[in-house]
Amino acid sequence: MSDNGTAAASRKGRPRSSTADDAILSATRALLAERGWATLTVGDVAVRAGVAKTTLYRRWASKHELVMAAVADMLGTLELPEDGDLASDLDSVVRQFADLLARPEMSSALMGLIADSTRDPELRRRVREAIVEPQKRLVVEGRARARERGETAAADAIDVDLVFDVIAGTVVHHMLVSAEPAADEWVGRFVAFVASGLIGLGSEEIA
Repeated sequence: MSDNGTAAASRKGRPRSSTADDAILSATRALLAERGWATLTVGDVAVRAGVAKTTLYRRWASKHELVMAAVADMLGTLELPEDGDLASDLDSVVRQFADLLARPEMSSALMGLIADSTRDPELRRRVREAIVEPQKRLVVEGRARARERGETAAADAIDVDLVFDVIAGTVVHHMLVSAEPAADEWVGRFVAFVASGLIGLGSEEIA
């Protein structure tokens, strides 16, 4: 190999291991569930994952970034199944989200990140960028399906940010702030309320 080729190979280094990533994120979630946010340390995560601390820091530069990655990974499992109508789609997503919030690792991570971000505008921006914005995909997808099924008279007028805030904000407040469970009766009433508003959107202009 030429000197130039050797230098290029050296700069590229070894490829990042998805196995190590998975082990680190799994360890982070386990320790959050066991110990909570306050006592979680990067060093303990590295030990639990069986990797060097330098390996972890090459991937995530801080505890905040690490926990955000673990949270984003969990939220990435949310899906919008094709259940046939808008209300059923909403019900499925709300219940999936509530199940995640009920997990101690999720509630601990979110409360810790939110608390710290109140004193750190840059962290607040990163939380929004890494955790909040990607999940708006569900509203975008739900709007497209509602349009295809003709369920809402003004699908294009649905404000993605507002709908997301209403759904996510309400469930988070109910479960993490008010510390109430997402009981079947509550979920049913909430979904009916949101669905009726969305389905009726624009009907006055068409009438």
